[in-house]
Amino acid sequence: MREQTQGGAIVFHAANRVLPADCSAAQSGKTIAFEAAVAKAVALAHTVRYREHLSLAASLGRVCAVAIHSPIALPPFDNSAMDGFAVRTSDFNGDGPWTFRVAGRVAAGDVRAHDHLDPRTALRIFTGAPVPAGFDAVVMQEQCERSSDMVTVFERPRRGRHVRLAGEDVGAGSELVTRGKALSARDLTLLAAVGIADVEVLRRIRIGLLSTGSELKEPGEPLAHGQIYNSNRVMLRSLLAACPWAEVVDFGIVPDNPDLLADAVERAVASCDALVTTGGVSAGEEDHMIAAALQHGARLDVLKVAMRPGKPLKVGTIQSKLFAGLPGNPNAALVAFRQIILPALRRLAGLTEVQPHWFSAVAGFTCKKRQGRTEFAPVRISGRSETGEPMLELIERGSSANLMAIALADGIALFPAEVAEITDSMPLRYEPFSN
Repeated sequence: MREQTQGGAIVFHAANRVLPADCSAAQSGKTIAFEAAVAKAVALAHTVRYREHLSLAASLGRVCAVAIHSPIALPPFDNSAMDGFAVRTSDFNGDGPWTFRVAGRVAAGDVRAHDHLDPRTALRIFTGAPVPAGFDAVVMQEQCERSSDMVTVFERPRRGRHVRLAGEDVGAGSELVTRGKALSARDLTLLAAVGIADVEVLRRIRIGLLSTGSELKEPGEPLAHGQIYNSNRVMLRSLLAACPWAEVVDFGIVPDNPDLLADAVERAVASCDALVTTGGVSAGEEDHMIAAALQHGARLDVLKVAMRPGKPLKVGTIQSKLFAGLPGNPNAALVAFRQIILPALRRLAGLTEVQPHWFSAVAGFTCKKRQGRTEFAPVRISGRSETGEPMLELIERGSSANLMAIALADGIALFPAEVAEITDSMPLRYEPFSN
């Protein structure tokens, strides 16, 4: 693929055809800021519309399609928070101690009404049992003395003591889960508690993965001179395996052949919501990925990003499907995917929270950097600052291809574009790999 300027716009020559690049970044040839690249990628993703009903057991991690409201109050009735004796505070006249006849027993699940009980009577009650009408406090069994069918209370209880009131946790009709939230185990527990058995979720997005490069071999295969093992495929599959809202369609390794790449792109676009590729997105004579994408009507919106690693990144759409062309170097592919492409995929899946969760940390090192470029560096936690924040140790600045530093790291530190030097104890943003 080669570039040529015509009338002030850049066009790409691919498969013996002239294809326009509908891309503002391409037209200017300028490198765009990291934050702008993230915004562009997310803006390109249009949430899937199709929904399905799933049982709670099958819904963990799936994206809630509609807001869910509680059909009942929680708890649904006044119940005892302790093992003890249910009493009526109006019966506590004069000075104590007070002695009451034990008129019955109430256990969890008891549906008897216990109506029309005489004044100055108590009920033996257990945790979770319904508090009968008229009784408004529970005295802990440790604070009573029982003899046969009589119980003596030594301290006057206040009204509502050790009673969980109906609706004090969840009111009937209140919103439990918002639309666009990934359903957590905590969400599912709450839904089960109010009797909801199934939920409406957005369908999983289908993400096509495609590795390009004639030099690539799969782990376990013999290597010839000049060949390397494909680590990006394992990396991307592993990252996406942690996303219950996505399913992967793996198109394997495609050699640096324009026709084969064009065919793979066509198959991916026909069956997937997004296509993520690694390799073939630079400006070399053997980098055919962009030409293959353009041949099928790609509109590219990000070409070069002011970040390290991950500068040669291509983001756009192919026939309305999200396209992400990642660099072939593993570190660059990892950073670009986590920081730019994953937020776009989250939006595509319907999640409302799409950005990574960064944590506050402080630098335990010094280093210089190029001003105007956002950098991401592998770090590990070496201790805690005086204020309790993680103290970060820089493993190495690393190249886009080095893997050991990433394997040893606890996470990634962000070096802001506007600074030219990271100094000891400087506040930084830190994203754990375990996040």
